[in-house]
Amino acid sequence: MHRQERDNTKGKWALSPLLVFLLLYLATSLAAGDFYRVPITVAFLVTCMYAVLSTPRLSLDERLKIFSRGAGHPSLIFMLWIFLLAGAFAASAKQMGAIDATVNLSLWLLPDNLLMAGLFLSACFISLSIGTSVGTIVALTPIAAGIASRTGCCLPVMVAIVVGGAYFGDNLSFISDTTIIATRSQDCELKDKFKVNILIVLPAALITLILYVTMGADLQSPRELPPVDWVKVTPYLIVLLAAARGINVLLVLTTGILMTGVIGMADDSYSLYGWFQSMGQGITGMGELIIITLLAGGLMELIKHNGGIEYIISRLTRKVTSKRGAELSIAALVCLTDLCTANNTVAIITVGPIAKEISERYGVDRRKSASILDTFSCMTQGLIPYGAQMLMAAGLASINPVNIIPYLYYPMIMGLCALLSILLRYPARYS
Repeated sequence: MHRQERDNTKGKWALSPLLVFLLLYLATSLAAGDFYRVPITVAFLVTCMYAVLSTPRLSLDERLKIFSRGAGHPSLIFMLWIFLLAGAFAASAKQMGAIDATVNLSLWLLPDNLLMAGLFLSACFISLSIGTSVGTIVALTPIAAGIASRTGCCLPVMVAIVVGGAYFGDNLSFISDTTIIATRSQDCELKDKFKVNILIVLPAALITLILYVTMGADLQSPRELPPVDWVKVTPYLIVLLAAARGINVLLVLTTGILMTGVIGMADDSYSLYGWFQSMGQGITGMGELIIITLLAGGLMELIKHNGGIEYIISRLTRKVTSKRGAELSIAALVCLTDLCTANNTVAIITVGPIAKEISERYGVDRRKSASILDTFSCMTQGLIPYGAQMLMAAGLASINPVNIIPYLYYPMIMGLCALLSILLRYPARYS
């Protein structure tokens, strides 16, 4: 009994860095009324310093070695390679005009009398292509606002359509950071996670689509559409098709980067040096995510060394007797973390190692656990009014983010479908 109490005390103390992070980031952000007043990199750095100093019975060199072992884990370094190439591809494609071309193509494909449904499909397609909810929201929200003003449709509804569709791709895209982190943390392939994840969220997307068809049946598509530059859409299409076929993601992204360079220089979107500069800007733009990933990797290794991971798992799963309970624990943990950090990427980075331990202990399919991490984090991020994506959408549309929330049908239905996939053991092959 005394030994169990000592283990519990040790486990609680091992988790104290997470309390430091919450107090430093969450509490100060709430006090300031701004979740971006305190840079999350600073919060992680201070937390890591505390974790190193609070690790008992080891010299400083030994503590730093444990931290460095976690930060330099091979799967984590591979993840950083993907981040670098994804950043270079996204920036060079944007500079070349691929995002504008993809938006124009989506608008061109909008069917008459199905404006809401078409806008939702456009957001889904663009986010799946470019792998970022923020990029999709930035590209489509002004268009949604313009359509709302020209058709008399409720502006928060149109903005919510874009935000919801943006999370479809954020959750599924092969070049989305949440997808990359979820798959690497659970040690599964991107294409395998996609096969499971699409079965979970496709019903949600179809239900949402039918809902928008019904709601927008009397609206009309805008007649003045910009021309479509088909060539500039091809890098995204090639990346999507190649990744779906299971080709190595590093090779896929490298191919995409080369295609953007060739197309961009051929139509004078940029010179050779301009191409290099756009890639450099994309790589630099991934800097914060890379720093967070390294710090989080080292932090979780120290927490694990001190018994914190084992304590979390034992407490979370003390009444768990099945895979269903284990999956619900993973879902609850990533939702709670996202609520605290307002960042679904950071939530998956933080929870990923714990989720893997729970999955291995209870025999949860790693493809299913990766899907749960990604889907529930995107659902939570899509519904909180203080997330970067919601603030961005509200700012571009000049409305209050709280006004958007009641119309976020896709994140709500996606979360419900994900919960049902756990309770009903679906898809059966992976459950």
